[in-house]
Amino acid sequence: MLKTLERILRWSTGLMAAMALFTIMWLTLVDVTGRRFFSHSVPGGLELTEMLMVVVIFGAMPLVSWRNEHVVFDSLDSYLPEWVRDIQARVVHLVCAATFGFLGYLMTTRAGRLAEYGDTTVHLQLSIAPVAWMMAVMLALTGLVHLLFVFVSVTVSAPHNPTPSAFDEATP
Repeated sequence: MLKTLERILRWSTGLMAAMALFTIMWLTLVDVTGRRFFSHSVPGGLELTEMLMVVVIFGAMPLVSWRNEHVVFDSLDSYLPEWVRDIQARVVHLVCAATFGFLGYLMTTRAGRLAEYGDTTVHLQLSIAPVAWMMAVMLALTGLVHLLFVFVSVTVSAPHNPTPSAFDEATP
């Protein structure tokens, strides 16, 4: 079941973030080329890049949390017993789930207001509400990932690190 969930996350949020990043790459190439050789940039290129960056960042969050690839402060872990680390991890995931859930709720209220007021980007007049709704969904999904890890062992989602870093050798 966990492999299926990982596959779904990878092919939905991961693919979405990758496509947005690929689009930013091409948009930047066309924009810079147009500016350099034709003295014209892509109209609204900055607005598009900003919206696509939101898709990259928020789209990748559930997958990053699923793979446990976020920043971790673990300098004391080697001194703690396994059962304490397990409890600590579950508490951290519970706090993260509550935080992301709350942020998702706040973003839904913000997205609702943006839709109600009809806020748009300045140059292209694109609606901002769909981007805010996507942010809310990704925050909630990230919260659900952390909530799942409150009840499921975290070692299932540990990332595979084939190349040790310099810090791995220095750790006692």
